[in-house]
Amino acid sequence: MSARRPPRLHAGEKVAVVAPCSPAPEEELAAALPVIEAWGVRAEVRPHVRDRHPELPYLAGTDADRARDLQEALLAPGVAAVLCLRGGDGAHRMLDLLDYGALRGAPPKAFIGFSDVTALHEAFAVELDRVTVHGPVGAYFGRDPEAVEDLRAILFEPESRMRIAPQGVRTLVGGRAHGRLMGGNLSVLADSIATPHFRRSAEGGLLLLEDVDEDASRMDRMVTQLLRSGWLDGVAGVLLGSWGKCTPDEETIRLMMRDRLAPLGVPVADGFGFGHIPAQTTVPLGATATLDADEGTLTLDEPALL
Repeated sequence: MSARRPPRLHAGEKVAVVAPCSPAPEEELAAALPVIEAWGVRAEVRPHVRDRHPELPYLAGTDADRARDLQEALLAPGVAAVLCLRGGDGAHRMLDLLDYGALRGAPPKAFIGFSDVTALHEAFAVELDRVTVHGPVGAYFGRDPEAVEDLRAILFEPESRMRIAPQGVRTLVGGRAHGRLMGGNLSVLADSIATPHFRRSAEGGLLLLEDVDEDASRMDRMVTQLLRSGWLDGVAGVLLGSWGKCTPDEETIRLMMRDRLAPLGVPVADGFGFGHIPAQTTVPLGATATLDADEGTLTLDEPALL
């Protein structure tokens, strides 16, 4: 059964822009706003989006202010969707500052981001049982129109994205599997093991994995940690996304992933197009779907948004 789905977007509604992780240059924010408004909605920049942490330059403001912006955007009755400006670092630091009790009582709304935002996707899955959107952050809007169009379609016309079939998918382990979509950034998932607001296992899930600027040897350790901890026990299938700026090369990473994941005995498909890659594919986390690793397709049971 899918998680609770948020409503689709309509013209005239409001999209809140938040910065829960690292800061983005002002020019990236400025480029994102007209793209959002071209959808026929209004962009609302939350108060602390332009902040910088006074001592730690990799954070967009203090933990408390970042958490406050996110919490208020998720609760604001006039906001239809919440878009993260970028990933980077810092999402883990604010997880314990959110009031999940208050959020549970509010209507669900589309929450969008990827990379470090994986920590928030996981927390909202565990604490709120909500469908969230693994897709491009606002910092990409001015330079990646294909990714933005794919995201727009899921937000406004979710029936048009019931079947996801990117070009170049490779079968690492064949077969079909059905389950709830989950996961995202491999580094963030590995760092989250045995922490609050993180699911105890991937049992029954179709797990997304992607990363950026990592080496195959480090990713081997991360996947091995997920395996040895038992977190991957019972996973239904695995979808691998992009490995942008990862070393030494994609073929080595592909061989490592097959070596580590094939013993699970579940379908594994590589090159599904989500993550740190131009024209990235948007995937609704929390939705239930069928992975066909031989055909390279992911078919949703129902539209991602109501």
